[in-house]
Amino acid sequence: MTDHFAGDDRTMRERMLAGDFYLADDPELEALMARAAVLAERYRADFTEDYEAARKHLAELLGELGEGVFIRPPLYVDYGSNLRIGARSFANYGLVALDVAPIVIGEDVQIGPNVQLLTPTHPVEPGPRRDKLEAAKPITIGDNVWIGGGAIVCPGVTIGENTVVGAGAVVVKDLPANVVAVGNPAKVIRTIGG
Repeated sequence: MTDHFAGDDRTMRERMLAGDFYLADDPELEALMARAAVLAERYRADFTEDYEAARKHLAELLGELGEGVFIRPPLYVDYGSNLRIGARSFANYGLVALDVAPIVIGEDVQIGPNVQLLTPTHPVEPGPRRDKLEAAKPITIGDNVWIGGGAIVCPGVTIGENTVVGAGAVVVKDLPANVVAVGNPAKVIRTIGG
């Protein structure tokens, strides 16, 4: 393996948070991922029996949890601490939010089942990819967005407020506010009123 980090004394976590290439199997990052997995499992386990206890686990897991947020488990995250969800937002079963970079979900957002919010990226070149390099780009979802079931939002994407993303869409580039986008790759098919 080539030393991709020669002369850079930052930790892998510092490199990750800066959006630079890093190695995910770093012990500090593995400990943070294990913590997130435990809290997500506690949330799932308590959800039906004691919602208040479950919500405390969720608040401990996430970077920000707005008032009135409701997430149906299971919820899958890398770290949780880089995921911020605004007030009154809802996510149905099976949300995958790989928060290697920040994921910011606005207020009053509706997220269908099995939606994937994917911030990680990997090198296209085979050598660095073989060396397990990873980076990430943030995802931002504006207020009052509706993301249909099974949609995938790729690294670096911003979705403007009030926009609707159709079920199964794959969003590979930014979407403006007040539109409906569908397909793979997602394309705007019409504008909507604000």
